[in-house]
Amino acid sequence: MAILDSKGRLFGKVSILDAGAALVIMLVLVGIFIFPGTRGSVAQINETKPIEVDVIVRGLGVGNPEALIKQFEEEKKTNIIIRNQPYGQVNIKSVKQLPRTLAVPQPDGSVKELPDPRSNFFSADMIMTLSGQATITTDGPVFGNNKIKIGTPIELEGNNYNFNASTIEVRVLK
Repeated sequence: MAILDSKGRLFGKVSILDAGAALVIMLVLVGIFIFPGTRGSVAQINETKPIEVDVIVRGLGVGNPEALIKQFEEEKKTNIIIRNQPYGQVNIKSVKQLPRTLAVPQPDGSVKELPDPRSNFFSADMIMTLSGQATITTDGPVFGNNKIKIGTPIELEGNNYNFNASTIEVRVLK
Protein backbone atom coordinates (compact mmCIF):
# COMPACT_ATOMS: atom_id res chain seq x y z
CA MET A 1 0.00 0.00 0.00
CA ALA A 2 1.36 3.42 -0.98
CA ILE A 3 1.67 6.23 1.55
CA LEU A 4 0.05 8.69 -0.86
CA ASP A 5 -2.63 7.57 -3.32
CA SER A 6 -3.70 9.22 -6.62
CA LYS A 7 -6.28 11.48 -4.88
CA GLY A 8 -3.72 12.97 -2.44
CA ARG A 9 -4.83 10.98 0.60
CA LEU A 10 -2.48 9.56 3.21
CA PHE A 11 -2.86 5.78 3.42
CA GLY A 12 -6.06 6.15 1.41
CA LYS A 13 -7.99 7.71 4.32
CA VAL A 14 -6.93 11.31 5.19
CA SER A 15 -6.43 14.19 2.76
CA ILE A 16 -3.06 15.96 2.93
CA LEU A 17 -4.84 19.36 3.11
CA ASP A 18 -6.94 18.22 6.09
CA ALA A 19 -3.86 16.91 7.88
CA GLY A 20 -1.99 20.18 7.22
CA ALA A 21 -4.89 22.27 8.53
CA ALA A 22 -5.16 20.10 11.68
CA LEU A 23 -1.39 20.47 12.25
CA VAL A 24 -1.56 24.28 11.92
CA ILE A 25 -4.50 24.48 14.37
CA MET A 26 -2.65 22.26 16.85
CA LEU A 27 0.51 24.39 16.63
CA VAL A 28 -1.51 27.58 17.20
CA LEU A 29 -3.15 26.10 20.29
CA VAL A 30 0.22 24.97 21.65
CA GLY A 31 1.61 28.47 21.01
CA ILE A 32 -1.28 30.14 22.81
CA PHE A 33 -1.52 27.92 25.88
CA ILE A 34 2.01 26.59 26.41
CA PHE A 35 4.05 29.65 25.36
CA PRO A 36 1.72 32.62 26.03
CA GLY A 37 4.50 35.20 26.03
CA THR A 38 6.48 37.07 28.64
CA ARG A 39 5.17 40.63 28.24
CA GLY A 40 3.28 42.07 31.19
CA SER A 41 0.44 44.52 30.94
CA VAL A 42 0.31 48.13 32.15
CA ALA A 43 -2.10 47.05 34.90
CA GLN A 44 0.65 45.04 36.62
CA ILE A 45 2.78 48.12 37.34
CA ASN A 46 1.22 50.27 40.04
CA GLU A 47 3.92 52.75 40.97
CA THR A 48 2.40 56.23 41.32
CA LYS A 49 4.62 59.31 41.48
CA PRO A 50 4.08 63.06 41.28
CA ILE A 51 4.88 64.60 37.90
CA GLU A 52 5.04 68.07 36.42
CA VAL A 53 3.93 68.74 32.87
CA ASP A 54 4.80 71.95 31.02
CA VAL A 55 2.29 72.88 28.32
CA ILE A 56 2.45 75.72 25.82
CA VAL A 57 -0.58 77.68 24.70
CA ARG A 58 -0.19 79.57 21.42
CA GLY A 59 -2.59 82.20 20.08
CA LEU A 60 -5.32 81.77 22.68
CA GLY A 61 -8.10 84.20 21.76
CA VAL A 62 -8.92 86.04 24.98
CA GLY A 63 -10.16 89.57 25.67
CA ASN A 64 -8.19 90.07 28.89
CA PRO A 65 -5.16 87.75 29.19
CA GLU A 66 -4.06 89.24 32.52
CA ALA A 67 -7.44 88.43 34.13
CA LEU A 68 -7.25 84.82 32.86
CA ILE A 69 -3.74 84.40 34.26
CA LYS A 70 -4.90 85.89 37.58
CA GLN A 71 -7.79 83.40 37.59
CA PHE A 72 -5.32 80.51 37.10
CA GLU A 73 -3.19 81.78 39.99
CA GLU A 74 -6.22 82.08 42.30
CA GLU A 75 -7.98 78.80 41.45
CA LYS A 76 -4.78 76.69 41.35
CA LYS A 77 -6.68 73.77 39.71
CA THR A 78 -8.00 72.90 36.27
CA ASN A 79 -9.64 69.93 34.60
CA ILE A 80 -7.71 68.26 31.79
CA ILE A 81 -8.83 66.10 28.91
CA ILE A 82 -6.27 63.96 27.08
CA ARG A 83 -7.24 62.49 23.67
CA ASN A 84 -10.95 63.13 24.38
CA GLN A 85 -10.70 61.18 27.67
CA PRO A 86 -11.40 63.26 30.81
CA TYR A 87 -8.67 62.78 33.41
CA GLY A 88 -9.86 64.99 36.25
CA GLN A 89 -8.31 67.85 38.14
CA VAL A 90 -4.63 68.75 38.25
CA ASN A 91 -2.84 71.55 40.05
CA ILE A 92 -1.68 74.66 38.23
CA LYS A 93 1.80 75.21 39.60
CA SER A 94 2.70 78.27 37.53
CA VAL A 95 1.61 80.34 34.55
CA LYS A 96 3.99 82.53 32.55
CA GLN A 97 2.75 84.79 29.79
CA LEU A 98 5.12 84.87 26.84
CA PRO A 99 5.89 88.26 25.31
CA ARG A 100 4.47 88.95 21.86
CA THR A 101 7.33 89.52 19.46
CA LEU A 102 7.95 89.80 15.74
CA ALA A 103 10.92 88.75 13.65
CA VAL A 104 12.16 91.99 12.03
CA PRO A 105 14.72 91.87 9.20
CA GLN A 106 17.62 94.26 9.65
CA PRO A 107 19.46 96.23 6.91
CA ASP A 108 22.53 93.98 7.26
CA GLY A 109 20.44 90.86 6.47
CA SER A 110 20.15 89.58 10.03
CA VAL A 111 16.86 89.13 11.87
CA LYS A 112 16.02 90.57 15.29
CA GLU A 113 13.16 89.61 17.56
CA LEU A 114 11.45 92.81 18.70
CA PRO A 115 8.28 93.54 20.73
CA ASP A 116 5.07 93.50 18.68
CA PRO A 117 3.94 97.15 18.22
CA ARG A 118 0.38 96.27 17.13
CA SER A 119 -2.42 97.27 19.49
CA ASN A 120 -4.63 94.21 18.86
CA PHE A 121 -3.74 92.02 21.82
CA PHE A 122 -6.71 89.67 21.83
CA SER A 123 -4.53 86.59 21.80
CA ALA A 124 -2.12 85.26 24.37
CA ASP A 125 0.81 82.87 24.43
CA MET A 126 1.73 81.24 27.73
CA ILE A 127 3.55 78.37 29.36
CA MET A 128 1.72 76.56 32.16
CA THR A 129 3.17 74.04 34.59
CA LEU A 130 0.63 71.43 35.71
CA SER A 131 1.28 68.92 38.49
CA GLY A 132 -0.48 65.74 39.53
CA GLN A 133 -0.11 62.04 40.27
CA ALA A 134 0.67 59.66 37.42
CA THR A 135 1.21 55.94 37.11
CA ILE A 136 4.79 55.27 36.02
CA THR A 137 5.16 52.53 33.41
CA THR A 138 8.05 51.33 31.30
CA ASP A 139 6.69 53.55 28.49
CA GLY A 140 6.55 56.66 30.69
CA PRO A 141 3.99 58.41 32.89
CA VAL A 142 0.27 57.72 32.43
CA PHE A 143 -2.56 60.09 33.45
CA GLY A 144 -5.71 57.97 33.73
CA ASN A 145 -5.33 55.62 30.77
CA ASN A 146 -3.36 58.02 28.55
CA LYS A 147 0.39 58.22 28.18
CA ILE A 148 1.71 61.73 28.64
CA LYS A 149 4.68 62.59 26.43
CA ILE A 150 6.15 65.61 24.69
CA GLY A 151 3.75 66.63 21.93
CA THR A 152 0.65 65.16 23.59
CA PRO A 153 -2.27 67.58 23.13
CA ILE A 154 -4.06 68.43 26.38
CA GLU A 155 -7.39 70.24 26.66
CA LEU A 156 -7.77 72.49 29.71
CA GLU A 157 -11.27 73.19 30.96
CA GLY A 158 -12.63 75.41 33.71
CA ASN A 159 -15.72 77.43 34.60
CA ASN A 160 -15.26 79.99 31.83
CA TYR A 161 -12.52 78.59 29.57
CA ASN A 162 -11.81 75.61 27.37
CA PHE A 163 -8.70 75.52 25.18
CA ASN A 164 -5.99 73.23 23.86
CA ALA A 165 -2.33 73.17 24.78
CA SER A 166 0.62 71.07 23.70
CA THR A 167 2.97 69.24 26.08
CA ILE A 168 6.55 70.51 25.86
CA GLU A 169 8.13 68.84 28.91
CA VAL A 170 7.34 66.03 31.36
CA ARG A 171 9.23 65.69 34.66
CA VAL A 172 8.82 62.77 37.07
CA LEU A 173 9.46 63.96 40.62
CA LYS A 174 10.92 61.78 43.36
